[in-house]
Amino acid sequence: MIDCDVLKLSAATCEQFIVPSYAADEETHNLFMDAFIENNRLDGVSQVMGYHPDYLRIFMSTQHFLLREDGPLSHDYRQYIAIMAAARHHCTYLVEVHEQDFLFHGGDPEWLKGLDHAPRKLRDLYEINKLLAHQPWLITKEHMLKLLKSSEPWSLSELMHAIILLTHFHALCSFVFGCGISAEVDSQGGHTYVESVLTSTAPTSLSTCSSYTSTSPSDAITTTSSTTATTNTTGAASNGRSDVNSNGNCQVNGVESNVCVKALMEKMRQMQEAPSELKSAAERIKQFNMEGKNTAEIAVPNSKQSASKSEIVNKYLQDGDFAYTDFHTRTCTEVQTFCACDYSWEDHGFSLANRLYADIGHYLDDKYSTAANMTYYTMGDLREVDTSSFRRAIWNYIHIMYGICHDDYDYSELNQLLEIKLKAYIKTLTCYPERLKKKDFDGVMKGFQHSEKVHVNLMVMEARQQAELLYALRALNCYLT
Repeated sequence: MIDCDVLKLSAATCEQFIVPSYAADEETHNLFMDAFIENNRLDGVSQVMGYHPDYLRIFMSTQHFLLREDGPLSHDYRQYIAIMAAARHHCTYLVEVHEQDFLFHGGDPEWLKGLDHAPRKLRDLYEINKLLAHQPWLITKEHMLKLLKSSEPWSLSELMHAIILLTHFHALCSFVFGCGISAEVDSQGGHTYVESVLTSTAPTSLSTCSSYTSTSPSDAITTTSSTTATTNTTGAASNGRSDVNSNGNCQVNGVESNVCVKALMEKMRQMQEAPSELKSAAERIKQFNMEGKNTAEIAVPNSKQSASKSEIVNKYLQDGDFAYTDFHTRTCTEVQTFCACDYSWEDHGFSLANRLYADIGHYLDDKYSTAANMTYYTMGDLREVDTSSFRRAIWNYIHIMYGICHDDYDYSELNQLLEIKLKAYIKTLTCYPERLKKKDFDGVMKGFQHSEKVHVNLMVMEARQQAELLYALRALNCYLT
């Protein structure tokens, strides 16, 4: 039984000390209050997503449904699956958060000694966890059969719940690393609040609540109390960083970077005014394969995890060296391009997910559509901008890396809208998020508002989860039919 007075005290504490000042509108403020009351903290993920309250509301509802509401899996299993998923990308932030939640929900501390100490049923999930995280195109109906017919079998509904949890937390790793979210205050290495911070009336910024994490301390963001964030009338946030000149144009190394934004906007305008000729399905698939080969040639950082991270996550890994390999350089000829016209989320995946795990399809569909379609009609300091072509290019570019082809999309648009640095950033964040560093984040989308970069990271997260899930759902559908 929860003590009502404790609940009121927690809410009051959140109101006075925890809610950042950039949560100026009532909706965001209330969402932060809800997050604090549910999690006993205002976590870093919620704070960063607070730039986009419409999305944050749906994300919180979905994660609450997956982890807290009635469902096929017990609560300790749900938290342990989240740990297993986060460990694939060495995401110590999520591993530590869900280790605490695992114990809070009555989980056996012995399981946290490592995967070898977990029940056989959870250990059996390891192979599909590994493939979903890095090479989901290798998943077949045989993987589903093995889980459903093992000595400790999974039911169809349990397996669906587990798959969605795995894909959810794999993708969340990308967002955590992409936004540089660091350890919570009550976790090892977390921040410590000092009296001067708690009693100060100075505005609190997003950055003071969560600094950038990376593979080396030298890459961490340094923050000051003068850094603030404000919310504009459309709901988009600007981070108020000191690298804004008197004309309101962002500067990078002294160069006005809004030139990059204006160039991109001009390309989008030209494409809208003079759309390309309608190409045949065969031509579009040819373009898809060409873009995929180009993507495979993009180099990504190659960094190793620190010893401290390895100590935390290695106990949940059996083959930590297994990683993403470029789909378009695969040697397995049996793996074909995934054609969205043959199996799509809208026409196939949504109904199967909903049938095996009631209502989850609606939550996921809302989350995908909000991330993909959300817009404030802004780009940098420009207003009344139609960004739909840019957003769709990002979503479909992520699907290219997983071998998913949309035959209704003109892939020639990608090279017009996505510069090579942005492509490299998206590839790293999607496939190797643990390798991302602050300089990678700072080096792309120059002139964009911080909130707009966060929106791109949200799209990376959702497009990635959808890609993983499509492969799993298609394999499960093959088993059922």
